[in-house]
Amino acid sequence: MAISKDTALRLVLVTDLVNEAEATVSRLRNAGIAVRPTRPESLDELAQTLAQQQPVDLVLADYTSTQMPFEQVAKMVLGCGKDVPLLAVLDGITDDILENAQNLGAQAVALRERPQQFLKNVQTEWQDLDARRSQRRLEAQMRETQRRCDMLIDSSREPIAYIHEGMHIRANQAYLEMFGFETFEDIEGMSLLDLVAPGDVDGFRTLLKELTKGEPPPPRYELTAIDNEGNEFPAVMEFSAAEYQGEACQQIIFRHQAVEVDPELERELAQLRERDQATGLLNRQTFLKHLEDAVIDAGKNQTLCGFLLFEPDNYQRTLQGIGLDSVDNLLKAMADCLHELLAEQIADGSTKAARFADHSFAILARGDHTATNDLAERVRAAFAAKVFDVGVGSSTFTISIGGVQVGEKIASVSQVLERASLAMQSSASMGGNRIDIFDPGAVDRAEEERIQAWVERLRDALANDRFLLHYRPVIPLLGAPGGMYETLLHLESEGGDNVTNLGFLRIAEEHGLSGEIDRWVIQHAIKVAAGRAKGPKPVRLLVKLTQASLQDESLPRFIQESLSAHGVDGSCLILQIPESKVFINLSDAQRLCAEIGKFGCKMVLERFGAGIDSLQLLSHFKPSYIKLDPSFMDDLAKNVQNQQKVNDLTHKARELGILGIADGVQSTGTMTALFSSGIDYVEGDFLAQSGPDLNYEFES
Repeated sequence: MAISKDTALRLVLVTDLVNEAEATVSRLRNAGIAVRPTRPESLDELAQTLAQQQPVDLVLADYTSTQMPFEQVAKMVLGCGKDVPLLAVLDGITDDILENAQNLGAQAVALRERPQQFLKNVQTEWQDLDARRSQRRLEAQMRETQRRCDMLIDSSREPIAYIHEGMHIRANQAYLEMFGFETFEDIEGMSLLDLVAPGDVDGFRTLLKELTKGEPPPPRYELTAIDNEGNEFPAVMEFSAAEYQGEACQQIIFRHQAVEVDPELERELAQLRERDQATGLLNRQTFLKHLEDAVIDAGKNQTLCGFLLFEPDNYQRTLQGIGLDSVDNLLKAMADCLHELLAEQIADGSTKAARFADHSFAILARGDHTATNDLAERVRAAFAAKVFDVGVGSSTFTISIGGVQVGEKIASVSQVLERASLAMQSSASMGGNRIDIFDPGAVDRAEEERIQAWVERLRDALANDRFLLHYRPVIPLLGAPGGMYETLLHLESEGGDNVTNLGFLRIAEEHGLSGEIDRWVIQHAIKVAAGRAKGPKPVRLLVKLTQASLQDESLPRFIQESLSAHGVDGSCLILQIPESKVFINLSDAQRLCAEIGKFGCKMVLERFGAGIDSLQLLSHFKPSYIKLDPSFMDDLAKNVQNQQKVNDLTHKARELGILGIADGVQSTGTMTALFSSGIDYVEGDFLAQSGPDLNYEFES
């Protein structure tokens, strides 16, 4: 499974019978899945379980339950605002039942009388969930990194620009203000020469040519600059080599040769830049930064907050009543009403309020979906009851509110803004004085097209040899001779980069392509090993197998034919099978191990030790190696329980003549603990990064 850290499945079981719940847990544990089960006895208990900070991984709900009807359970799960897969548990199935379960929101069905189907769907949904969570974390980290870089540039009081081949590719606000530009779009792609006074153009052009040739820049360069309105001023420039969005460029600090800006004045200006002058609320740019912070936090830490967008109903009619000259007074009165209502929350930082557009306002507040609805109702009621004194008269009006719950399933600024805008329009179209909060539990089925595109891409990769192999050294602690590497499958992308197999192998398995991909890897691994067999540094390569290959009775013959075709012994190839797959395919694993052993190939039982009774499996299936589950390496130097577990597994395996591999080694402290455990091999990016070359220097 592609679960990287939390190997225990946090499972909610909805069933009328306790013994049914116990049987389900037993089945999963017997398949090597560690389970942390919860069985709520009412819908209220289910709601409390879903609302807990600790996330739920999966809900298995009895489709025929009378105490907690499936329809109500599905509605609660989908409406909780969290990414929680729901499986309907059935004794049998018909087309009508399947269609109804899916319409109610079930991602899949699990049949009690078909154990393999039951386990496969549970594992698939868990893997999908983990992949989605991983993707959200990575996207959030990427957005945060990009934002921090931009903030560092923007927050600098120094006028800074990035120049590539003489053209502007980035500039901060201080730089724009110095030259009289409003936005970067006004200067993007403009030649730096356009900001140099005519008398200094020739000399500066020569300097740019020298920089383009790679010559070092001067520490300081003085010239006369010219702003957007043609005003000349003395300036000094400082250059340094830099990189922006992957391109080599020059960072330029462009200073006005004048007296230094007063620091206190600069702070006051910074505060003014955050506020809307007409209302005193945050301006759009500042508010969007806070919104992006909230989105990043939701993606990384699963926090919840509400975003509200609202504007006056019948705004044009209101303008006719108060006059255009009183527009600013109206907006200020609305802002005062909002600030009066939310004064405490704004003061403690839990709520942000802003003028978002011409006559629309926005609120960002911490809280779950219920809190967001309550806040929206308070705002709606406050405006409906308020008499606004504007100009020489007074006026009353209502507002239309659209909202979005910013949570794990909608951790994207663009999605939040789009959904809120649509919801606000919906409120207005229904007559106004209404609230429409988007429910993040609504299921988006557009995922199907993305998966189909991946299937076509994988088929193309098989047909046109677009897969790549990378190799990570498996390092012996006891000085065993010969090199050993684990093969890591990558897919060549359209841009020339490559994609790891974390996501696409799951799709390949679901669409019957995993067996073909396994054969591609095996064949290329044998070819690589054969190329090294006659040299001074022969290698053994570890290749992962999927369940499809484990069940493929023709695979041993394919391996033997590939070995013969390349004239190499089978000892160069070591096949890896996860413990959980061997548990549910024991006969197939025994057969494969025996048949490939006839021509020298060996096997690794990977992700070992995470099951309920892993050592018992070794009495039925004896590989040449066990590879410990990476979760044991988490803070191993301080985790006494994990240390004891590693020692027990390693020594028991050695008694049976089985060598041990520690996967996912993270630190020198972990290495120290492993030396005393008796482990034979270690691997992990901390020790040696994977790459396309077999160039690790193993000790002889």
